[in-house]
Amino acid sequence: MISVEHLGIEFSARPLFTDVSFVVGDRDRIALTGKNGAGKSTLMKIIAGQQTPTAGTVTAPRGTTIGYLPQVMELAGERTVVDETMQAFDHIRDLQADIERMQAEMAERTDYESDDYMALVERYTHAEEHFRLMGGMNFRAEVERTLQGLGFERSDFDRPTRELSGGWRMRIELAKLLLRQPDVLLLDEPTNHLDIQSIQWLEQYLQQRTGALMLVSHDRAFMNNVTTRTIEITCGRIWDYKVKYDEYVRLRAERREQQLRAYENQQKEIADLKDFIERFRYKPTKAVQVQERIKQLERIIPIEVDEVDNSALHLKFPPCQRSGDFPLIVEDLAKSYNHPVIQNVNLTIRRGEKVAFVGRNGEGKSTLVKCILGEIPFEGRLKVGHNAQIGYFAQNQAQLLDPELTVFDTIDRVARGDVRTKIRDILGAFMFGGEASDKKVKVLSGGERSRLAMIKLLLEPVNFLILDEPTNHLDLRSKDVLKEAIAAFDGTVIVVSHDREFLDGLVSKVYAFGGGKVREYIGGIYDWINQQSTKESAQQSSRATSQSPLSQRGGESQQQSKATAFSSLKEKGIGRVSEGTQSSSSAQSSWEAQKALARQRKKLERTVADAEAEMNEVSAAVAILEDQLSTPKGAADVALYERYTRLKAKLEEIESQWIEASEQLEVLADTTPKGA
Repeated sequence: MISVEHLGIEFSARPLFTDVSFVVGDRDRIALTGKNGAGKSTLMKIIAGQQTPTAGTVTAPRGTTIGYLPQVMELAGERTVVDETMQAFDHIRDLQADIERMQAEMAERTDYESDDYMALVERYTHAEEHFRLMGGMNFRAEVERTLQGLGFERSDFDRPTRELSGGWRMRIELAKLLLRQPDVLLLDEPTNHLDIQSIQWLEQYLQQRTGALMLVSHDRAFMNNVTTRTIEITCGRIWDYKVKYDEYVRLRAERREQQLRAYENQQKEIADLKDFIERFRYKPTKAVQVQERIKQLERIIPIEVDEVDNSALHLKFPPCQRSGDFPLIVEDLAKSYNHPVIQNVNLTIRRGEKVAFVGRNGEGKSTLVKCILGEIPFEGRLKVGHNAQIGYFAQNQAQLLDPELTVFDTIDRVARGDVRTKIRDILGAFMFGGEASDKKVKVLSGGERSRLAMIKLLLEPVNFLILDEPTNHLDLRSKDVLKEAIAAFDGTVIVVSHDREFLDGLVSKVYAFGGGKVREYIGGIYDWINQQSTKESAQQSSRATSQSPLSQRGGESQQQSKATAFSSLKEKGIGRVSEGTQSSSSAQSSWEAQKALARQRKKLERTVADAEAEMNEVSAAVAILEDQLSTPKGAADVALYERYTRLKAKLEEIESQWIEASEQLEVLADTTPKGA
């Protein structure tokens, strides 16, 4: 659909990328990746026609429509939320106006037999048919459905957009873009201002969408769930992988290992050639051989290795005094503005716990954080524990930095001990490498200041961290560094975040905000998400059953309705029906269902057992190879390393199958009637 050929662009005579060529198919779902500054957003702007390349061309078939959502845009604020979103259908309104104009003209004219009148009738018929195909004026429901999917409430529909924050107005622009349904959709960081529920809704929408998609995102889970192809920009070139992001990461690591080996071999060859030239340069008998070596040296094309990845950098919070056993106790807390925001909040956080605050924007997460920090008054009781030293990161944290200091000096003033020798590496891991570390804070963008404030917090001695959207301005590598530092932190942590991959494996408890309530869920972020999905499915099933005509009848129809409900649950593998006294046909149905569940349980038990046996076997083989690779001879054996990589991938696949089967078995055990 879109062909990019020999594309190149330069900034201040410095090439950003050169000779880039690839094709975007009409059903491709592409994740565009690379370190910050590699040119991802620039490439999107060129494809969208908003920027002209230095060299090369971008071509698309005539009539192809391209929709582009940039990271930052100027947003108008005079219309209401719905009226602004309805601008996505201006082309339909224009067509309706043309139809009405032609209707009025046909009503006035009387030359029914003329060719001109017949041409008008034909144009009118064609326009009306096209109008109906596009849905006519019945798009209000689609607008409301899209806005609600992106987190808006019905009460927001008639609010002027000027009352909304920039993040909410960006959601309106995203809604308009989705409703226009362009052939090619270009999204630059679309999840930055979305909560978890809205991100999941957008994922489902994009998965069902038929057109081409290219996106830039630092949300690993979002990319894995939406894209099937990954294009990386590195060293001014692109690498095209026909796989999802996680698979790309594995393949990229293998590619870089091969590059390093090839580079090392080439450097050895160059050193040998130079050594020969220097040894025999002035010996007449070796003149011919020396000249051959010189020409051979000139013909060598240097092997480039991808930018050094500092994700292996480890950060640790500095030691701090131990806090009390309960850093935070909240009892019956309530906070209202013009309306209640949160009510009857009760929670207790133990020392060392890492918890997540999740929920839609505006449900009270930041309000509770401000109550904890003592920034706003509230009703109820809140106690910060003995010796709890709070470190807080929020968006306005960046405003507290000294604008006259350089980036390096800002961190140098808080660094202690061995960390002082690694300041340059730490700054590089958070995208302040090279000359960027010498910039003054006052010239940094808002995102850069937020990243700098995050580094500063990482190096300050605290034992209770409260982080409000800490990953918004971090790339994937920096997020990994931050996540590892928080995981190793022995203090208490509250994380307000919508980044599922960042929270996964980091938090052991989730507090969900919604409807003025705060509910506690024990487990990780995906445990909470799965519980919510199960609850929503049950509610939808309940609504469908209550609205069914069968549920409103008695006798045989009621039994049929129950049998249908049981069958639906049985198909999902989680069926459970307790009827009390039933008719013989209903009892027979229940008995057959129990037999089916028993068969399914036995099958899952066999799958788990087989997977465990295979895991033990493959793990033993991996351990043997690891021992061999730890020797100098084994480390140089490429075939041995490739075999080890294949076995590790196989082990991960088996473990994934084992986990999935085990989880299904647990669900089945919980939902199977006793004695089945």
